[in-house]
Amino acid sequence: MTPKHTFDILVAGEINPDLILSGDVTPEFGQVEKLVDSATLSIGSSSAIFACGAARLGLKVAFVGVCGDDIFGRFMLDEMSGRDVNVSNVIIVPGGQTGLSVILSRSFVSGNPASTQGDRAILTHSGLIAALNADTVTDALLSQARHLHVASYFLQPALQSGLPGLFERAHALDLTTSLDPNWDPSGEWSGFDELLRQVDVFLPNEKEAQALTGAVSIEAAAEVLCQKCDHVVIKLGAQGGLARHGKQSIRASALTIQVVDTVGAGDSFDGGFLYGYLHDWSLERSLSLAAVCGSLSTSRAGGTTAQPTLEEAMKYVATAG
Repeated sequence: MTPKHTFDILVAGEINPDLILSGDVTPEFGQVEKLVDSATLSIGSSSAIFACGAARLGLKVAFVGVCGDDIFGRFMLDEMSGRDVNVSNVIIVPGGQTGLSVILSRSFVSGNPASTQGDRAILTHSGLIAALNADTVTDALLSQARHLHVASYFLQPALQSGLPGLFERAHALDLTTSLDPNWDPSGEWSGFDELLRQVDVFLPNEKEAQALTGAVSIEAAAEVLCQKCDHVVIKLGAQGGLARHGKQSIRASALTIQVVDTVGAGDSFDGGFLYGYLHDWSLERSLSLAAVCGSLSTSRAGGTTAQPTLEEAMKYVATAG
């Protein structure tokens, strides 16, 4: 962080907790009641989990978003503040409803080998998730940071139209930018041609990259996307990740670890890569840290409870670069 910057990263994104139900979570209608193994209320939303993971690594992180003055909003702000994320720029709407995601996770199903793959379904009440717009992220706020990160593009329609302009303003103020699109519920994947040209680091997962490009292989998808933005970093789940910059393309393996819960693993992965990116690490070393952070985050339930410190992560990071 340079002396003129208060923060390393400004995150503009959605705020909602996750209610994670684990066990035999496939519902049966007809008023059938089933018992699950566990229920956990934890920090949710791709943006907030990312912010916590980046702060856990030692980056100075600020967050701008919108939530309600309700139990879910207060929970999120308290939890994020407790993890050293600055939330002083969050807009709190009196009487508004903070969003909520209910995650049905099969990761705890006894005797089911597939459960270790983190199979899950997500039900989301959007509430104020969609309320943030680009004008809320002022130049005065941008100028305090080195980097701007946006996630959950498709869940934030008020932000979408203004996002190319927001990224352009960020670049004019010497910030770098990153985007994790998350999945498009509509399946249309529109609006990216202009946007990606304003993105320095694009962070989709494998399915998102292939849906955006129509490419059969992940390598082909990375090549297509890298023609539009500088760095393409693709999350591959249990297979780790792939990063491409110019003609350079590398892979990093995930750690072999007992998986408890994969919620938020991709956001922790993003935090690891951007830590390396902002410290001018090599592509290889940055991707290695990303894969380690994503892997370690799966060892406990919830998106933030097992996010590593830099010291914890570096025990596993490749030393090259």
